[in-house]
Amino acid sequence: MKKPIHILVITLLLFSCKEKGKLIDSNPQENYPDKSEIEKTHHITSLNKENTNGFSIIIHGGAGTILRKNMSSEKEAAYKATLEEAIRVGYNILKNGGSSLDAVQKTINVMEDSPLFNAGKGAVFTNAGTNEHDASIMDGKTLNAGASAGTTIVKNPINLARTVMDRSPHVMLSGNGANSFAKEQGLQIVEPDYFYTEKRYKSLEKIKETETSQLDHDNKVAAFYDEDIKNSKFGTVGCAALDKNGNLAAGTSTGGMTNKRWGRIGDSPIIGAGTYANNNTCAVSSTGWGEYFIRAMVAHDISALMAYKNVSLQEAAKDVIQNKLSNLGGTGGVVAIDKNGNMVAEFNTAGMYRATMNAKGELAIGIYKD
Repeated sequence: MKKPIHILVITLLLFSCKEKGKLIDSNPQENYPDKSEIEKTHHITSLNKENTNGFSIIIHGGAGTILRKNMSSEKEAAYKATLEEAIRVGYNILKNGGSSLDAVQKTINVMEDSPLFNAGKGAVFTNAGTNEHDASIMDGKTLNAGASAGTTIVKNPINLARTVMDRSPHVMLSGNGANSFAKEQGLQIVEPDYFYTEKRYKSLEKIKETETSQLDHDNKVAAFYDEDIKNSKFGTVGCAALDKNGNLAAGTSTGGMTNKRWGRIGDSPIIGAGTYANNNTCAVSSTGWGEYFIRAMVAHDISALMAYKNVSLQEAAKDVIQNKLSNLGGTGGVVAIDKNGNMVAEFNTAGMYRATMNAKGELAIGIYKD
């Protein structure tokens, strides 16, 4: 009886090995999840982890030496009214389930269409007496981004930045090429004199007369001159938003600096300096002396501190603006929002035009530091 039992055992072992061999030698795709399915599952998990269906939006209209003593009650009311108009546009988009990208773009459109801010209609003049616009936008979900620099005929530069992101393989277009792309894509084109405002042109003339844009006490190129707030206004506009799906976005638009030369480009169209968004951390829009924001990569640095050091948005923004930027000699600020909807407006100047709204519809508008 022993021999038949041995034969039976050996047969069973061989059959078992054969079946295992079939599994090892078979097509790996039959045994492991499809890569797209893995990514899909991971994506859903990462989105749902922080998604509480809350939403928030924060905007800025520039930072600088904005003092009550230099601001009339009528002008203050005008700024507050436009800030409220702009942020409510984005708020309503978010409230109705719209994307943070759409909220950022449409909110900035309102400020670009206002002569109060140094963006779009209210853009400052270059040394040549022209208006050159820069803008950028970034999607925190995909890290996709778009930007344009030095455009002269595009009514709403933030729309061009969004179109570069959505309809081109590039991140940034500039000058005549960007103008041509805008025409091809059917964006609204205007004559250059659309951007003319008497106030901005007088600021240019004043600078040329006094040469305040040429040298400051450190023999560096001065940044801005604005007759309303005495030589230190940084009039960029920007927005950061979190939508109900947990997606962050940020955008920035500017006319640059008064009396700028040689096709100067500041931080506003540069991803990581003027604009940055990442669903894992935060969305940031900057305003200030662009050269310093570029050197410090301010917007990305705030996100990096949150990611690498696990600090809060408030801590990261404070460290970058009050320490790193200030130590370089830079001035300005940021508005930012994190993946949980916490918002921060951090600046090292006397004031910054700003506003916030949360999912409860609570509105806060600020201009001065106090």
